Amino acid sequence: MTSASLKRTALFDTHLEFGAKVVDFGGWEMPISYGSQIEEHHAVRNKAGMFDVSHMLNVDVVGTDAYAFLRKLVANDVQKLIATPGKALYSCMLNSSAGIIDDLIIYFFALDQWRVVVNAGTATKDLAWMQEQAKGLDVTITPRHDLSMVAVQGPQAREIVWSIRPQWKAASESLTPFNAARIDENTMVARTGYTGEDGFEIIVPSSDVVAFWKDLAAAGVQACGLGARDTLRLEAGMNLYGQDMDEEIQPFQAGLAWTVSLKDESRDFVGRDVLTNNPKRNAFLGIKLLERGVVRAHMKVRGASGEGEITSGTMSPTLGFSIGFVRMPEAAKAGDTVEVEIRGKWLPAVLTTLPFVRNGKALVE
Repeated sequence: MTSASLKRTALFDTHLEFGAKVVDFGGWEMPISYGSQIEEHHAVRNKAGMFDVSHMLNVDVVGTDAYAFLRKLVANDVQKLIATPGKALYSCMLNSSAGIIDDLIIYFFALDQWRVVVNAGTATKDLAWMQEQAKGLDVTITPRHDLSMVAVQGPQAREIVWSIRPQWKAASESLTPFNAARIDENTMVARTGYTGEDGFEIIVPSSDVVAFWKDLAAAGVQACGLGARDTLRLEAGMNLYGQDMDEEIQPFQAGLAWTVSLKDESRDFVGRDVLTNNPKRNAFLGIKLLERGVVRAHMKVRGASGEGEITSGTMSPTLGFSIGFVRMPEAAKAGDTVEVEIRGKWLPAVLTTLPFVRNGKALVE
């Protein structure tokens, strides 16, 4: 794809102004870093960093059948949300073979008013799938291309946001994790994120996002790119669509059993019959390299339980050693010693629980 055909967020020129190095990410021209990916990573762990996540698509789902539609559409059960307006749910949207079309977040506002946030690279196919599943129902699915989204993450993130937008504090101060407050029709503050740190994901009209970004920067928030976002999410044990899961992978193969709700036997969501009658299962664990080197996606792993494969890997800036996710046979468990093939050599490693880091604290040594 040529640079001329890549999509850009409303913050693109601002990223260049801030010295960003930009790359093609799922058809979007996005910042990979603004100088030092390591400094950006540590800023989020220690103070606050901000990410342009406007390439992800907010989709409004409204109508008298919206609740029934979403109960069928995703593997988790949105019934869990309906006691609390603003509450959010993470789920996978499955195909008829129970493969993962996308992982997404759903926000509940009223039985006939919901919002779904989908990944950038899958947005077009997601919308087509959702429209297909909504046929014959009173549901209107509206992609909100007029909105932008900024994630502000880190131990000081919320306080800094309130310092520059004090009018948001009353609505957002009492939010617990995975809850959101609508400030007005087009502005929403959600206590969600993808870094393992506290903070907000904030949706604003695209016409307002540059001023918001620059106000955050003036208040000391570090601009962060996709490089730091990847090392942070990996330390936090959070899957990346297209790397750790895709349409060939079922939730039980990717450590996502907790996102599947089978409790209500009358809820016939797409893919349920396969998950019930013919599920595919793997152990999905962390891996720590015990020698110098870096584990990367698609590297082979072998151990007493059999063979597996790294799905994501990196050098952990917080921990100082290489970590990754690995898909192994079901018998594999945390604590098992294994070997990873790196450049033709088999190096020792150990399987671990996930996450590696949460709220700045190392959980794996």
